Amino acid sequence: MRKLRRTRREVLGAALAAPTMYVLARSTGLLEMTRAGAAPAVLPPTPACPDADDVTPPQTEGPFYTPATPRRTSLREPGMPGTRLLVTGYVLSTTCQRIPGALLDFWQCDAQGHYDNAGFRLRGHQFTDAEGRYILETIVPGLYAGRTRHIHVKVQAPNQPVLTTQLYFPDEPANRRDGIFNPRLVMTVRDGADGRMGLFNFVLRMR
Repeated sequence: MRKLRRTRREVLGAALAAPTMYVLARSTGLLEMTRAGAAPAVLPPTPACPDADDVTPPQTEGPFYTPATPRRTSLREPGMPGTRLLVTGYVLSTTCQRIPGALLDFWQCDAQGHYDNAGFRLRGHQFTDAEGRYILETIVPGLYAGRTRHIHVKVQAPNQPVLTTQLYFPDEPANRRDGIFNPRLVMTVRDGADGRMGLFNFVLRMR
């Protein structure tokens, strides 16, 4: 009998099916997002080795990228409107190696669909930890004309080329009308008591 291989998305979906919520690791300590009386869950285990052709596809940088962003894992600011969102996962190679010290530079619009092109609001970079994991705290981005909800990101393993791409949300009506949208870049997303959580693993082809 042929052995069925679980895809990256299936593994992530199984991790999200657990009844507990999540732990957000931050430089200031641990911020727990749990239901009352529920024990916090750790990050999902490393997923099954991706297929060789399962490299995360590139996408356009768009007109709103700003370099030299501050280093931070949280893009939320006091009083910022919008639904809280945690995005987490791993940066992996096609040979299933977790990549520590990989750069991730995120930027997005606010809940009203506006980008801050004068400063660094909702912009920031970070590096994967020793296990190749990243955790981003932000808000669910709004909509603007011609685009569905998305988060921009640049990912770069040490001494490797930069991947520029975007992350998307499942079941968004605008996904069908967005000419840039790629279903391979849809996060696995779950609603929680204190916001939403998205899971996505970046797979890089190393040179």
